[in-house]
Amino acid sequence: MDKQVIISVGREYGSGGHYVAHKIANDLGIAYYDRSILDELAKEHNVSPEFLEKYDETKGNPLLSRRVKGLSNSIDEILVEMQFDLLRKKAASGESFVIVGRCAEELFRGEERLVSVFVVADMEDRVKNVAEQHKISPTEARAKIYRHDQGRKKYHNRYSSVKWGDSRGYDVCINSSRLGIEGTAKALEAYIAARLEQRKA
Repeated sequence: MDKQVIISVGREYGSGGHYVAHKIANDLGIAYYDRSILDELAKEHNVSPEFLEKYDETKGNPLLSRRVKGLSNSIDEILVEMQFDLLRKKAASGESFVIVGRCAEELFRGEERLVSVFVVADMEDRVKNVAEQHKISPTEARAKIYRHDQGRKKYHNRYSSVKWGDSRGYDVCINSSRLGIEGTAKALEAYIAARLEQRKA
């Protein structure tokens, strides 16, 4: 790829957003990061990935955290800063990549190299996807969707200047129920290609 591109993908739980993101990365031949970024951080800081995963994309409790000389004692906030620092390093190296979640659209907001996406889906499709993936009932799937969406919303809204899922905070918001995973990925790839072409002009 001639020009660097950073593609941030936010998603509703059960929308297939991470599958869309993974397909885009594969089709464009660029790196893909999601929770796997925790493995890099765990290795770098000599801690277990399981320990970091407990605090990944969680809001934490600001009443229980303190800042001294700009440093936080909250594991949640420390992990956010560690992820931001790692993403900044990857971006500074010139690497192109797709990153799922982690407020990446906020981290690189306003930069020409960023393409920010938010993937939604019809509730019936989300329920079906989650129920099949986790082998649970539709009622359990709805409850799981609600918990995950609420968690993502609280996390995102704490660290971002734009509300989670607000279309004004993203370049593209797309419903994966309309075109399916592959069709959604292809539509987004066409938009990304147009953006890159515009940068060449």
